[in-house]
Amino acid sequence: MTFALAALLAIVVQDHTALRAAPQSTASELTTLWQGDLIEIRGERAGYLKVYDYRRERGGYLRHEEVRPVALTEAYAPELLAVLRFLRDSSGSEALGISYGAAYLRAVPARSVTAEPLEAIASMAERLADRASNGRFPNTAAHLEVVEQFGIRMHSFERNGRARMCYEGQLYRRVLQLSSASSEQRARAALALTRPDCIDPDMGTAARASYDEERHKELEGIDEQPLSGATRSRLHARRAGVWASVAFEQARRGEVAAAAAQRALAELLAVNASDLGQDMRAEYSEAAVRVGAVRWAAVPSTTSTGPLLLSTAAGEPGQRCLSLRLAAEPRSTPLLKRCTYGVVWLASAQPFAQSGALALAVQPLESWRELWIFHPVHGNWRVDILSPGSDEPEEGYIEYAGFAAGKRRLLIAREVKEKGRFLRRFEERRLEDLALIRQASSPDLLADFGTWLDVSWRRDTLALR
Repeated sequence: MTFALAALLAIVVQDHTALRAAPQSTASELTTLWQGDLIEIRGERAGYLKVYDYRRERGGYLRHEEVRPVALTEAYAPELLAVLRFLRDSSGSEALGISYGAAYLRAVPARSVTAEPLEAIASMAERLADRASNGRFPNTAAHLEVVEQFGIRMHSFERNGRARMCYEGQLYRRVLQLSSASSEQRARAALALTRPDCIDPDMGTAARASYDEERHKELEGIDEQPLSGATRSRLHARRAGVWASVAFEQARRGEVAAAAAQRALAELLAVNASDLGQDMRAEYSEAAVRVGAVRWAAVPSTTSTGPLLLSTAAGEPGQRCLSLRLAAEPRSTPLLKRCTYGVVWLASAQPFAQSGALALAVQPLESWRELWIFHPVHGNWRVDILSPGSDEPEEGYIEYAGFAAGKRRLLIAREVKEKGRFLRRFEERRLEDLALIRQASSPDLLADFGTWLDVSWRRDTLALR
């Protein structure tokens, strides 16, 4: 982190501050300054400060009340730290707070720097990036330019058709390296560095594997004993999500992913949801969706014992091709063949009693798992794909929950994040055309779930947590 700070400095404290050509309110405006901008004081004239802005390489005049002078001395450092503490959690004042934090780090001796100011600056940078991603806050672009002069770097990408900006995390990494940082500070830094919404979806496979390795290392080695209940549960939830990502990447490369998936499940079970308030509950829901999507990786594949037999073979590079045959005729021509770039979870294959149909979980993305239904229609075999959601979905999973043989109705459960909200739904669908018969927020509200619920699904699913 670099600092463009010198002696006789002042910090601009108001947005839309006019730098004027002369010391009078009617003088022409040379440029607009923003909160957090640093200027050098070079004199005073007619009630105005004569200043120079090094970022824009321009001099001019400002009113006294529009700036606050700062001294970059060890004696003045406590005052700078006090202001930093005040501004740390003030929404909309991120640029101003980062400017005071930069001034403090310049004023205090290097040997006296603790994790507190580093974490404070990093948290404001993270919040500023979130505001920029939201797109509804004015002046954010100007504030990003202000903090850039202090070495605050952001990276941006597109996710689900929307621009996303994230703080690159240099100061959080410094917190993790400080032996004097508390467990709480280290945990908060690790959580900030491992946010799933700050992963570029266009990252290559090799880069992503390396990145996930780095993420789980940052989450390990933190002493959990001194942590608050909320931070401890957030840490377990984040570890669960990271290990779910590791399991998916391993499975996609054709490696055994059982250990990573089991670790993800164990970390999720360690979360105490009651410790998380409403604001943090979404982190638990997100981890549950990610682990739920990959939970079949923890189950060993077995040979099908039903009337239908599924097998896989390599297709085009990166593809797996599924073949469906009658178990009584394993060498016959396939009833149906379908290829996919997703991970095929053969352990999930579930034949429907007395129906000649079968359900299978297929996962094309790390936090997105579909349900494939193989069934005959008018004598011809087809596969229909049920997705977790359709109304601007971001991530989710859908799974087989049972089959009402007498009514030929499929019972399914889905959990999805749509428009930033997590939803769980339980549905009854007609097998012939998969038309929705009824749905509810709880399986207890659907009579067929009480009678035809699959016992193994109830035992293993995360949808009933």
